[in-house]
Amino acid sequence: MTTADVDTEQYTALARLLDERWTCRQFRADPVPHEVIEQLLRVAQRTASWCNTQPWQVVVTEGSGTDRFREELLTHIQTATPEPDFAFPAQYTGVFRDRRRECGLRLYDSVGIGKGDREQTMRQALRNFELFDAPHVAIVTTEADLGVYGAVDCGLYIGNFLLGAQSLGLGAAPQAALASYAPFLRTYFGIPDNRRVVAGISFGYPDTDHPINSFRTSREDLDQVATWFTD
Repeated sequence: MTTADVDTEQYTALARLLDERWTCRQFRADPVPHEVIEQLLRVAQRTASWCNTQPWQVVVTEGSGTDRFREELLTHIQTATPEPDFAFPAQYTGVFRDRRRECGLRLYDSVGIGKGDREQTMRQALRNFELFDAPHVAIVTTEADLGVYGAVDCGLYIGNFLLGAQSLGLGAAPQAALASYAPFLRTYFGIPDNRRVVAGISFGYPDTDHPINSFRTSREDLDQVATWFTD
């Protein structure tokens, strides 16, 4: 196959979605119609998985269900200790530290948080648990027995969920922060003990006038991530 054989229309559409997708950190209050959420879930359901196991399960909040969850989550984290089902990174070094730092600095700069302002930095981190004022949140879980590959498959699902949201004019924020209180989520939503919490995704219509939604992260050039063997 040559480049002339590629369906450029489909490639261009996918590339545009990937280029335009961003993490929304401030939402409008307007709820997403239920049928639009179902569209989003249907397209994410096409995600590939190990042996077609489709290990993901998703809890989705709407209306007062989101508001009650947000309120009780905020109350819980005031006194609880984080207990994620999957270990968070032990440390960030080298280019991983640099990329993380760049993202953080751009985020804080967008809302006028100066370097070293711990109080405002902590306040911004708390916004995760306020769901960035989103009218909906999705909690993604995997089957415990499927181990790391079930979690990997759920990562693919989350990626497709984000692209699906972008295609529907929605904003979305994938949040590991919510998964850091996995036992609370299991109890609150009645999630069975054999399920492991992978992440949450706050979603809705983005508030494009808010300054925090103005910054974008960068991506490395191919020569920084791809190694070619030709012989």
